[in-house]
Amino acid sequence: MTLCYVIAGVCGGLVLLYWCFEVHYFLRMCLVVIWARLFKKNMHIMDTAHVTGICLSTDVDTLLYHMNNARYLRELDFARVDFYERTKLYRTIRAKGGAIVQGATTIRYRRFVRPFSVYKIASKIIYWDANSIFMEHRFITPKDNFIRAIAICRQRIINASVEEVLQELLREKVSGKDPEIGLQKPECPLEIIKWIECNEVSSANLRNGY
Repeated sequence: MTLCYVIAGVCGGLVLLYWCFEVHYFLRMCLVVIWARLFKKNMHIMDTAHVTGICLSTDVDTLLYHMNNARYLRELDFARVDFYERTKLYRTIRAKGGAIVQGATTIRYRRFVRPFSVYKIASKIIYWDANSIFMEHRFITPKDNFIRAIAICRQRIINASVEEVLQELLREKVSGKDPEIGLQKPECPLEIIKWIECNEVSSANLRNGY
């Protein structure tokens, strides 16, 4: 009888835990960090990171026909953490007393990701300014190499110099990587220029009460 009470208490505690917190999200985030640190190779800051995912039954929309739009953004959290760990971006920012937060995101959906389809997320830095790092994420299905969705994210760095962080990481030597490759800051793509302008207009409108 005592064992039954213990089992019931444990089950009740787990239900309460899942009710109050998104346990699966935190567990998976911890797994991504551990996997990136222990089992994946370090990368240069200008390299492209790849993570693999699969559209499960818990990821589909109400029509059970394709991946829920919100799931794309959720998957980007895990892709970014993998990138942060393998390039030492997060550790470098923290070592300088800073923090990194999501400032803005835009995503364009091009074609459905079907249930139980395998996809890859390719993540890379495409530009940075005085306050932020701009990352591009591509959802690619390996079977046809088609880009199903593309997202641009602005990561704001707080209490640390973006330029100092990036210059330190640009000089970082990675095994098998030519140290002269990727030492230059990339030119700002036209789409990023326009996106920054769009965000600035939105900020101005909000400040003016629109």
